Amino acid sequence: MIAALLMALALQAAPELAPADEARAQGLMREVRCMVCAGESVLDSSAPMAGDMRRFIREEIAAGREDEAVRTALVARFGHEVLMRPPMEPRTLPLWLAPLIFLALGGALLFTSMRRKAAKDGL
Repeated sequence: MIAALLMALALQAAPELAPADEARAQGLMREVRCMVCAGESVLDSSAPMAGDMRRFIREEIAAGREDEAVRTALVARFGHEVLMRPPMEPRTLPLWLAPLIFLALGGALLFTSMRRKAAKDGL
């Protein structure tokens, strides 16, 4: 009961945006990662934190902020990991290289496993 009341109050607190601004807000929400859910945008997430982030984005757009200013504010608060596509710069390089490193490690493990199995079967 209390959770439903809090949810209703939170929905009332979210600013009502014009259709063009709402489209901008939803575009930004697709670019922002939910910090609770793995790999899900705040637009798609049902986590309470994602709701807070959606409300923040709407409030910033209602205040007249540009998209880049909203992204910058989110990065200042949560770090570059909040962006679905973090910028390519030296400090975000691990975010870009990690998938390639894990793919190479997986391939190397598969290759050695197959060689050992072939050598074992050959004996």
